[in-house]
Amino acid sequence: MTAPAGPVVAGKPSPAAVFELAIVTGLSGAGRSTAAKCLEDLGWFVVDNLPPSLLATMVELGSRSHGEVARIAAVVDVRSRAFSSDLESALNELERRGVRARVLFLEAADDVLVRRFESVRRPHPLQRDGRLVDGIASERELLRDLRGRADLVVDSSALNVHELRSKVDDAFGTGAGTTLQLTVQSFGFKYGLPVDSDLVADMRFLPNPHWVPELRPYTGRDPAVRDYVMAAPGALEFLDRYVELLTIVTQGYLREGKRYATLSVGCTGGKHRSVAMAEALGSRLRARGLDASVVHRDLGRE
Repeated sequence: MTAPAGPVVAGKPSPAAVFELAIVTGLSGAGRSTAAKCLEDLGWFVVDNLPPSLLATMVELGSRSHGEVARIAAVVDVRSRAFSSDLESALNELERRGVRARVLFLEAADDVLVRRFESVRRPHPLQRDGRLVDGIASERELLRDLRGRADLVVDSSALNVHELRSKVDDAFGTGAGTTLQLTVQSFGFKYGLPVDSDLVADMRFLPNPHWVPELRPYTGRDPAVRDYVMAAPGALEFLDRYVELLTIVTQGYLREGKRYATLSVGCTGGKHRSVAMAEALGSRLRARGLDASVVHRDLGRE
């Protein structure tokens, strides 16, 4: 998100009017380095392992660059117990100066993080003399409040390097941040809730096409399954009312400075009902002028 224009002092624009500021943070091993490299490729000036207390200094230096440094990204991580409060204070101070940073928070499941640390044979920054899982748990607890403040949360558990770079590119490439970018994601409850969800809708109140032999092999993308799902009692009523609710919610997100949201739609296996409803929601939201993309997390797993 481009920081809102601030007041002009002594004939010069405030730092907020000069450049964009992004904070890349999250769990160790979740992909911060990959995100940083992607931002560099997109033309951002990236500073790695920046102490939160120096964020204001970076903003001041950027404001003196006369436009040469238009987009700054700071990668900050956990190195002390004061990290969370320091970063919170730094972000609050920047907002008082009229600069609002976009916060990208990267996370992954514990078992994935363990495998990644073991593959590179490095200890966790908070592990100390304990176990690797203890360090991960400590970091997750330390970052809990910051995660809630993030503009975009990306779970890299099931992403390869290219898929993670694609997500960062979509969020921070040219023109990003001027509108609310919505991801409508179908999933199967039996595979677990998507951890990056902002809102979750449960489609298990609709009849399951799995129990209709001629529909079972197909997915919610196929017309026969889509028509079956949408013809069920309550389906269209849900769609109409949920879109109205989402219109209110997305307008509120924009007012509060949130620029990315994930709307998860679930059914038992993530193959029929959730897929059909996610496609319908994406179509309705785009018809209302919203930037909505549709992904199907668990399609093909059965």
